[in-house]
Amino acid sequence: MKLKTIILASLLGLLSGCTQLIESTPVPSPTQSLPTVVALTGQAIFATSDALTRQVPLTETPLPTDTPIPSTPLPTVTPTFAAGFTELAQIHFLSPGPMSSVVSPIKLQAMLVSGESGKVLFDLLGEDGRLLQRILKPVVYAPNGAYRSIALSFEIRAVSEAGYIRISTRDKSGRIQALNTMPVLLYSLGNNQINPVGNMEYERVMLEGLKDRDEVSGGSLNLKGRYWPFNEQPVVIELIPENRLPISSRILRFSGIDTQSFETTIPYKVTEPTWVRLTIRQDNPWLTLSDPELFNYIYLYTMELLLKP
Repeated sequence: MKLKTIILASLLGLLSGCTQLIESTPVPSPTQSLPTVVALTGQAIFATSDALTRQVPLTETPLPTDTPIPSTPLPTVTPTFAAGFTELAQIHFLSPGPMSSVVSPIKLQAMLVSGESGKVLFDLLGEDGRLLQRILKPVVYAPNGAYRSIALSFEIRAVSEAGYIRISTRDKSGRIQALNTMPVLLYSLGNNQINPVGNMEYERVMLEGLKDRDEVSGGSLNLKGRYWPFNEQPVVIELIPENRLPISSRILRFSGIDTQSFETTIPYKVTEPTWVRLTIRQDNPWLTLSDPELFNYIYLYTMELLLKP
């Protein structure tokens, strides 16, 4: 009996010690564990974000539909060429296409025939015609065009506005040899939305029975062909010698912007054989500011002719 009492007392002592040991073990308080939890959560968020950035490629997405639209009326997208236009454009845009939504810098890609000057002028215009950027680049002559990629930077105060990319070349006498324009939408923020250029690799002019460096005599130049109007502005035709002072001109008016046939006669008077540029051009009616040399031209086509008395 005495032995059982001793054993029982020993067991109670052991249980008591275990209870004290358990109660004395420290338990982390919520205030001690919170910084660790926040730190670990933050690391997990950054890790997830970094992983997503590495794994998910960036894509170009359309701008939100509620983006403010420029107040200036926007040019319409031009139609597809009709049959008969076969002369490759001296200035052929590859990207961006008509009415593309672009942010700075714009990646311009084009095929260019440099002209006799060996240089090409790249202009970015705001909706009123103010010059946002101008770049003059030498381009090696290639009859079918040389590829060029140019970055055009800009800053605008508004959220968006209409804009124009204008490319022009000159001949050895300083006369404009070719000029072409691409209408775009300029945005101060957002993502690019690039439209295709479509079938725009040919000149907008097709002349029958006349080619570059032909000779003309008799005091009149007969023109017959087809034209794809850029807009509904009059088409001005001029004969411009090396002194840049036109010796004769004609104005043609077209209805709408579909390709149309035309036929006209341009009289001239020279006392000796004279090299001139036959120039066919249109203006941009939306530009209120005018360039001192390129004026408000939106498109210009030329060929060189020798006029004889």
